[in-house]
Amino acid sequence: MPERLVIRQVRLPQGDGLGDPCDVVVDAGRIAEVRPSSPSRPGEQWLDGAGRVCLPGLVDAHCHAAAAVFEPAVQLALLRQGVTTVVVGQDGIGPAPSDEASHRWSGEYFASLDGESPRLRPGSMARWLGSYDGAVPVNVGAFVPHGSLRYLACGAAQRPSTSGEIADIARLLAQGLDDGALGLSTGLEYVPAAWATRDELVALLGVVAKYGRVHSSHMRGYEAAAPEAVAELVDLAQTTGAATHIAHYHGDAAMLGGLLDRGHEVGVDLTFDSYDYLRGCSLLAMVALPRWLPLADAAATLALLSRPSGVPLRLLDHLAGLDDLWPRTRLAWADGADPVTGEALGWTSGLTVPEVAGRWCVTPAEAALRLLVGTRLGASCVFEQPPTNSAASVEALADREEHMAGSDAVYVPFSGEGLVHPRAWGATARWLAEKVVRQEMWTWGDAVQHLSARAVRRFGLGARGRIEAGAVADIVLAEPSQLRDRATYEAPRLLATGIDDVLVAGLPVLAGGELTGQTPGRGLRWEG
Repeated sequence: MPERLVIRQVRLPQGDGLGDPCDVVVDAGRIAEVRPSSPSRPGEQWLDGAGRVCLPGLVDAHCHAAAAVFEPAVQLALLRQGVTTVVVGQDGIGPAPSDEASHRWSGEYFASLDGESPRLRPGSMARWLGSYDGAVPVNVGAFVPHGSLRYLACGAAQRPSTSGEIADIARLLAQGLDDGALGLSTGLEYVPAAWATRDELVALLGVVAKYGRVHSSHMRGYEAAAPEAVAELVDLAQTTGAATHIAHYHGDAAMLGGLLDRGHEVGVDLTFDSYDYLRGCSLLAMVALPRWLPLADAAATLALLSRPSGVPLRLLDHLAGLDDLWPRTRLAWADGADPVTGEALGWTSGLTVPEVAGRWCVTPAEAALRLLVGTRLGASCVFEQPPTNSAASVEALADREEHMAGSDAVYVPFSGEGLVHPRAWGATARWLAEKVVRQEMWTWGDAVQHLSARAVRRFGLGARGRIEAGAVADIVLAEPSQLRDRATYEAPRLLATGIDDVLVAGLPVLAGGELTGQTPGRGLRWEG
């Protein structure tokens, strides 16, 4: 690379619009200066900005890319949206801290959400974060995942942790924070975290508060269950002083906004992320199965679902009550074989549960059981959220000062087979294309806050999120007239358009819309 790179003739967000054309000078991975446009000087090489909008690298505040980020197709999907940093270790499950058994457990449990890569190094948080240093074109920050900690200390036990186990979990958490983790993530709808008591959570969030980090939570419930779930987080934050971030916050905006306001009134520091879609994506087991099953122990659960004497009547009654769920749930990825016929289940991708049931001439509940058994609980699904999560509600919540963008992207399967949610290829581009360009509801400066700067500040990502002297040169050039999110539910892997040039730490990682092969990304350690 040249000693100094000048990105010429770009426009920066300024006030309610864009400033006059200027040059951004990059030196040794940092922005050296922003100056009026002028001819290049000796020792400088230039990149033609051609009047494009120059933005700091965008941050995906909630992403399931811990393993996927090593895949070139995923790297391209991120960079074509302007995303230069992803935050992983979400929902309380991740590859570290771990021993061999717990890593195998978390990998199997979240196989359809997080996937796996031989380049990802489990063990300590330091090893995990080190996996990315100089190995990928984007940056990766990570939370210590609470469910993984709990499995290390308690295994799959469906019970409150003991005082000794809580002490062990707290010690492991502190080690992870010492290694540079951004905070603690909890997935309180997932097992084994669902069994955590208030005492356990207070002890852990006390550690988070001591370190000045963040608690990011997939709450115990959403939509109608949100008031009780938010109240739990507010109570924990009041008790411990931990800054709190709510993952993929969605539902009725008036109700959810009121919950945030009441939290602020009692002194709680609350933020949240969201995406601009009305469908979610998760494990079919998480969506459909009751918590009283031993879900953290796949073998024990599968034994109950497929026992010779029949499925427990209590479970059949539960599944029979999900008639509203089945028609709005489509299979995303079903890697396994039908336990009845032995046929591979890949054909179910994209079909609703009743459509699969019709092919098998069984009830939707029976079809769901066959899918879960055949995939060893690994089937993922895309599901329509309740009507309370309307486009108007998404828009109203996204205009709040606590908001930042998080795609909740799931990239599994990494190949072109199988259904994925289009948010993985389009969520960030969608905010820019819709809110800034088409609807003109955000200024470009607003977009920088929602899509970059707030997450940088919240998660301690260092000198990023701004285009000014001294900042890390994570830089995105956007052509407003070409900004589009093209991914749909039918064709979810279509790349976004309008962003063809991206730099990370001053190195071009996307040029002319294609990967350059440069890998200046790193595992980001908390910088405060």
